[in-house]
Amino acid sequence: MESYTVQELSGNSSQILEIKAMIQKVAHTEVNVFITGESGTGKEIAARCLHMMSNRRNKPFIPVNCGAIPHELLESELFGHEKGAFTGAISTRKGRFELADGGTIFLDEIGDMPLNMQVKILRVIQERVFERIGSNQSLKSNVRIIAATHRNLEDGIKQGVFREDLFYRLNVFPIEMPSLRSRKEDVPIIINHLISRLSKELKSEISLTSQCISHLQNCEWKGNIRELSNLIERLFVLYPNQTIDAGQLPEKYRGQGIKKELGNVAEVTQSKIEQLSQTILVSPASVKTDDSIDLKEVLNNIEKAYIMDALNKSNGVVAHAAKLLKIRRTTLVEKIRKYHLLKDQAA
Repeated sequence: MESYTVQELSGNSSQILEIKAMIQKVAHTEVNVFITGESGTGKEIAARCLHMMSNRRNKPFIPVNCGAIPHELLESELFGHEKGAFTGAISTRKGRFELADGGTIFLDEIGDMPLNMQVKILRVIQERVFERIGSNQSLKSNVRIIAATHRNLEDGIKQGVFREDLFYRLNVFPIEMPSLRSRKEDVPIIINHLISRLSKELKSEISLTSQCISHLQNCEWKGNIRELSNLIERLFVLYPNQTIDAGQLPEKYRGQGIKKELGNVAEVTQSKIEQLSQTILVSPASVKTDDSIDLKEVLNNIEKAYIMDALNKSNGVVAHAAKLLKIRRTTLVEKIRKYHLLKDQAA
């Protein structure tokens, strides 16, 4: 069995350190844990850590994605069935709760579970018994339940799609996994962890330049750690045994990083232009003989601001930005190099 500790939750941000501390506190108890967070934030990793640090570590950890199993099959998956219980039930089958006996069952995406199944889960929690489909014999349940969802179940309660009593039974010890974009300082650590793991699995090595890592820190990561993991694995396939810079990233990530690196360019650029305009557009009467303006620097700053704005609007695609500025692409490339903007794009 693969060993999981809180070290699998890579990062040193305050958010992830708090998560690690919470897991260490609750792991050895028997209370139900409810993990929330966006998709891809590492909810199953946290659940596995809880199991492996508990007294149940030598018993099974059984994950169930409640959203991936058709509703009509979910009861059989969870509680099993007897031979002949329904058409196609050619033999007796144990369910996930039975397979997890003595260990932990992880009910992922429990927010997608239909109401009729929520009642049955509530009974297991309250009475510690269940029955296979087609059987009247109650089986004892000796499992720890860890549930997770990316949904807001309090909204689900208001909408009548999730039971309030089940929510409070599950939500004994809540853990909210932070999004990756809320802890960008952890991105380099996570990247190093992923590279180390994948290099062993794929029998290859890659490295990322510091500029590339900095660029990735500024991406949106709507898919969180799962999205970052998929990207790193893709880079292993595309550039085995190479050092990768920002210019080799898929266009989607080049564009995202550019926007963040430039900041809120629409506001910054407008503010900068207004500030520079006040500097250069002065009336002759207001200029004294001892006043001096570095006109070249002022004009360069204005040009740079407009280039930054065009690159932002074009998602970092140089050819598109050149059209917006009504200049040749080669001319824009030269200016990008001049102002040290998006070196990898212009190369």
